[in-house]
Amino acid sequence: MAWKNQGGGPWGGGGGQGPSGGGGPRGPQPPDIEEMIRKSQDKMKSFIPGGASGGRGLFVVALIAVIFWSFSGVYRVNPGEQGVELLFGEYIKRTGPGLHFWAPTPIGDVIKVNVENTNTINIGFRGTGSRGGSVGARDVSQESLMLTGDQNIIDIDFVVQWRIKNAAEFLFNIRNPEATVKIAAESAMREIIGQTPLEEALTTSRQQVQDDALTLLQKILDDYGTGVFIAKIQLQKVDPPQDVIDAFNDVQRAKQDQERIVNEARAYNNNIVPRAQGLAQKMIEDAGAYRQQVINEAEGEAQRFLSVYNAYKGNKSVTKRRIYLERMQDVLNGSEIVIIDQGGTGGSGGVVPYLPLPEIKKRTTGAAQ
Repeated sequence: MAWKNQGGGPWGGGGGQGPSGGGGPRGPQPPDIEEMIRKSQDKMKSFIPGGASGGRGLFVVALIAVIFWSFSGVYRVNPGEQGVELLFGEYIKRTGPGLHFWAPTPIGDVIKVNVENTNTINIGFRGTGSRGGSVGARDVSQESLMLTGDQNIIDIDFVVQWRIKNAAEFLFNIRNPEATVKIAAESAMREIIGQTPLEEALTTSRQQVQDDALTLLQKILDDYGTGVFIAKIQLQKVDPPQDVIDAFNDVQRAKQDQERIVNEARAYNNNIVPRAQGLAQKMIEDAGAYRQQVINEAEGEAQRFLSVYNAYKGNKSVTKRRIYLERMQDVLNGSEIVIIDQGGTGGSGGVVPYLPLPEIKKRTTGAAQ
C-alpha cells in the first residue's frame, strides 16, 4: 500500500498527528460495525421477494424464523433413557427411546434421564469393592449394629443396588435420591432383622432376610413415589459384635460339639436298635418254630399210640409179641452179649461158637490211638 503524504511527511504536520504530537501513519483500524450491519441488510434484501419495503417480506422472514424455531422442538431419546416433557415447567408425560417432538424452548423443555445405570449404596461400611475382600473398608457401627428378634445384637453390612424406573417421579418427588434410598434400606433391614432370631440370621435364613428386606424396601419406595427400582440387596457380613465375637465363637463350637455327640448317639441308636429288634424277632420265630415242632411231635406220638392201641384191640397176642420183639431189639441192639436159645434145634452141640475178632481188633486199635 503506497504511502499517502498528508502534507507534513511521515513526521511532519499537516492533517495527521504522529505518536509524539506530529503526523504519522495509523495502525490497524477496528472493523466498522455499521458497515457490516448495512452489508448484512443488503444481503437479506436480496433474498426477500419484493425488497425490504413491503410487509410481505417481513412476513416471510417471520415465517422462516417460526419454522426454524419449531424444528428445534424435535429431540431424540437414546436407548436406556426416558424423556420427561415439561410445558412451562409443569410435567406432562414420559417418552421412550426414539425421535419425538415437543414444544420448543422456552415454552417446552425435555429432561433426559438414564434408567439403565445401576447405582450402588454401601450400608454399614465404607469402601470400594466387596466388604468381605476389601482391605480399605471401614466399618460404620451406627448403621451396621441391629437388634434381632431374640434381643441380641448383630453386626450386618450389606449393599443395595438400584435403578430408576420412573424418571418423572424420580425427578420431582424426591430431593436427594441416594440418601432417601439409603435411609429406607437401613430401616427395612432393621425391621426384618428385628423379626429374625440371631441364630437364623447367622446361618439358615440369610437368603430369606435378603429377599424380605428387598420386598419391604421396594414397597416403601413405591409408597413414597420415588420412581426407584431395587435390583438387589446383598449381605456382605453377618457377625456378632466385635466385643463378643470370641465368646460367641466359643458358644458356636460348643453347639457343634453337642450336635456331633448327638449325631453319634443317634447313629449308635440307629445301629443297635435294629439289631436288637432283629435278634428279638429271630428268638420269637425260633420259639414259634419249636412250639410247632413239639406240638407236631406230640400229635404224631399220640396218633402212633392210637394206631397201636387200635391194632392191639384187634389182635392182642400178635400185638404183644410184636411190641416185645421191638423192645428187645432196641435193648439188645447195642449189646455185645450173644444169647443162645438152649431150646434150639441144634442143642448145645449144634451151635458153633463165634469169636468176634474184627470187633476186638477195632477196639484194640481205638484204644492204642
